[in-house]
Amino acid sequence: MSYKINVMTDFIYWLGDFFTTIFGWFEKLGNLPNYGLIALAFGLLFWWMKLQKEYDNKAASDSNQLK
Repeated sequence: MSYKINVMTDFIYWLGDFFTTIFGWFEKLGNLPNYGLIALAFGLLFWWMKLQKEYDNKAASDSNQLK
C-alpha cells in the first residue's frame, strides 16, 4: 500500500514541476502566445466563413435543398 502512495506522490510532484516549467516559458515569452492564439482564432474564423459561403452558394443552386 505504501508503494502505491509513493508512486502517486512522485507523479503528482512530477506533474507540478512540469506545469511550473511550462508556465515559466510562457512568462518569458510575454504576450507572444496570446498574439499567436488570437491570430489562429481569426484564421480559423475566416476559413469557417469561407466554408459557410460555399455551403450557402451550394444550397442556393440546389432546388431540393431545405431552407
